[in-house]
Amino acid sequence: MPKFYARRRLSILGALTGLLSSAALLNSPSASAALPTPVSAATARGYLSHLTVATENRTGYKRDLFPTWITISGSCNTREYILKRDGTNVVTNSSCTATSGSWYSPYDDATWTAASDVDIDHLVPLAEAWDSGASKWTTAQRQGFANDVTRPQLIAVTDNVNQAKGDQDPATWMPSRTAYRCTYVRAWVQVKYYYNLSVDSAEKTALTNYLASC
Repeated sequence: MPKFYARRRLSILGALTGLLSSAALLNSPSASAALPTPVSAATARGYLSHLTVATENRTGYKRDLFPTWITISGSCNTREYILKRDGTNVVTNSSCTATSGSWYSPYDDATWTAASDVDIDHLVPLAEAWDSGASKWTTAQRQGFANDVTRPQLIAVTDNVNQAKGDQDPATWMPSRTAYRCTYVRAWVQVKYYYNLSVDSAEKTALTNYLASC
């Protein structure tokens, strides 16, 4: 069952509203984050077999070499777009800032009612992409990668979980919610394949093992 959290002090009315929202979420399949459905495990295994295995190189990496966030639609930037996509009953103001709603984090089975408690995770981290070939891209190509709302690359998750993940690949970090791991590795391989990014040997071994049980 999803865990519900609140990090803000609420008025009595606010608390009652939160409880009612939580009860509704327990019965609502729309609580799940709306990551674009990744390729099947069989397709992911095929993609993985074609990925180049290479040693990673972090030389020269800076996060601002991957411009975020850009305007996606109307007044909504990438973060705001994903918050609306992945949330439930999200209300935004005229600037597209989320003022209310709830967000389910499939990595750790937690639901949040404040957008400030949610990060937008780059499923394949920006530093990992740099290590794997993005260092050779143009700034425009890196911007496209960092703001890709079409492939399964961006997802709203618990902020602390995203920060703990950092720039790790599946050899050293996986979602604590085991039921989501197959989705995670399928998405990881799809993104790497689409962008022609390499994998290191430990990463490939981990992906192979996880995909074998999907």
